[in-house]
This record gives sequence, C-alpha cells and structure tokens, in this order.
Amino acid sequence: MFADLLRQRLAGVAELLPWQVEAFEAHYQLLLRWNRTLNLTSIKRMEEAVERHYCEALFLGAHLPQGALRIADIGSGAGFPGFPVAVLRPERSVTLIESHQRKAVFLREASRNLPNVRVLASRAEDVEDQFDWAISRAVSYADLASFLKNLAPNVDLLTGGEPPPDGIGFAWQPPIIVPWGGQRFLRAGHQERIGR
Repeated sequence: MFADLLRQRLAGVAELLPWQVEAFEAHYQLLLRWNRTLNLTSIKRMEEAVERHYCEALFLGAHLPQGALRIADIGSGAGFPGFPVAVLRPERSVTLIESHQRKAVFLREASRNLPNVRVLASRAEDVEDQFDWAISRAVSYADLASFLKNLAPNVDLLTGGEPPPDGIGFAWQPPIIVPWGGQRFLRAGHQERIGR
C-alpha cells in the first residue's frame, strides 16, 4: 500500500526505481517502530506521511541540479528531506545534521545501507565542513540565519508561507508551490555576491 501510494502521489514529479521504493518503505516502517518511543514525527496517517515527508523531500530533490553535489540536511530529524534526496540521487553525498542524539541514532540505523549518507550528531552551527548545497525543512529562518552562509553557497528550503527575511545573505528565487496542498513552498537561494 505504501509503495502504490508513493508512486501515485509522485506521478509527474519523480520516477523511482524498485530499490528506491523499497528503501522508502523500509524507512517508513522503521520510523513507525521508533516513533513509539522517540518523537520523530507527529504525522500518524500514512497518506499524510507519504505526502509531507517523502513526496515533499523528493520534490526538493528533483529540483536540485544534476551532478555529484555535497549536500547538508540541517535539522534532519527523522531524515527529511535528506534521506529521500540521498535515495533519489545516489551520486550525491548527503550529510544528515541532527543535534538530538537519539534522533541521530535513528538516522544511522535508517541509512546504514546507503553509502552516500553520513550522520553528524551535532548542532549545525558547530559544523565546520563546507558543502555545495544546504537543504532543510521546517527549521525557522531565525535558527538558520547565523550559520547558513558558512555551510553552503546554495540552499533549498521547504517552508510555510512566511518569506525569507532580508539580511541572511542569500538572494532568493521566486517560491515554488509544493504540489500537495497547503501553504508549502520550496525556496531556493544563492549567496549574495558583494562586488566582483
């Protein structure tokens, strides 16, 4: 049922190979088990989980440029959007950054069969690595403002209706509406260049 629902909701957004669908279903089953004792998600219905967790993350992944990028997922939580991006684009190196230690343990377990995923149990502002792209979902602009430009020159954020504030160092493209309803947007930004 999960696999059919995922394929149905993703029609026209991304084509998945059988191994990718299996990876998402395994992640979802693990998420359900761990969520009984660790608050990984408040979403309980499968239909909502497929759309909000997997489809939105895959929508973001489909909008990233081609190539072997180094990507940081800030505040990865249960692995969104980074885990689906890593499965969708196995040529990319994805670092899941999560400061909550028990959530980081979940991420390590969930991604142990993905050679392109690394988990950092750290606060994003303490990460010294440089990435090509930073991605995030449901992390406030205020929380991102102090360190985002130090991590990567390009960002893709899954957000609600609030536009990014001025002063965090990025030039923002017009928002893209996420297709599954509600006030959900993909916001892409590139570091502003001062002078030449």
